[in-house]
Amino acid sequence: MTTTPVSHSEVDRAEDYVLGLLDAREEAALEDEIERDPALRAAVARARDRFHELDLTVQPVAMTPGLWQRIEAALPSADTTKTASVITPPRAANDNPVRRWRIAALSGMAAAGILAAALLVTPPQQPQAQVVAVLVDNAGEPLAIVEDYGDRSSRVTPLANIDVPADSTMQVWTLPNEDLGPVSLGLLDQSETTLLDNGPSLPLPQPEQLYEITIEQEGGSPTGRPTGPIVGKGFAKRPL
Repeated sequence: MTTTPVSHSEVDRAEDYVLGLLDAREEAALEDEIERDPALRAAVARARDRFHELDLTVQPVAMTPGLWQRIEAALPSADTTKTASVITPPRAANDNPVRRWRIAALSGMAAAGILAAALLVTPPQQPQAQVVAVLVDNAGEPLAIVEDYGDRSSRVTPLANIDVPADSTMQVWTLPNEDLGPVSLGLLDQSETTLLDNGPSLPLPQPEQLYEITIEQEGGSPTGRPTGPIVGKGFAKRPL
């Protein structure tokens, strides 16, 4: 059986279809043609295979809450869009390549705008934690997560409410080595995620390093060593 070759314009339509650039009427018309035209159907399949490789290179990025609302608020109003459409020059009868370049240019401008907006509203990325420790209580229930960045700072994320007397506070400790002994990483005033300044310069944290939280008197341990009851402890692991 002889198959009629697909023209360049049909290849353009197949690629536009795969990329989702056709309007509803054009998309429906092309889908009808695909059912009748094996060559066009093959062109669509080839376009899907080609663009699928691009999809595999994309890494998901988490958007901050309210980003799309801020982007929409910055876009031109409907009246401005209408005015712009009135002065758009007429299209040539055969402008598939021109249309594709116009769409590509507009898509690039839109992507650049979204990226700029994301950079403005997204906080700087946190550094990679050197080690992470899940602290558990006496019953083995997860109590908190400690992320030690190895730059004299660490972040503590409580996973459960901790009952702390009114005249006491929680204090976070680590044991870098036996020579140094337990070292305080800071105080937790309440059960919420807290970024701690570790204070003195410490050796880089290592896997299996001990972390714990104790209940101390208001203001912290008077001796610089843990004195109160341990409410949670765990050993560090290197994040993947």
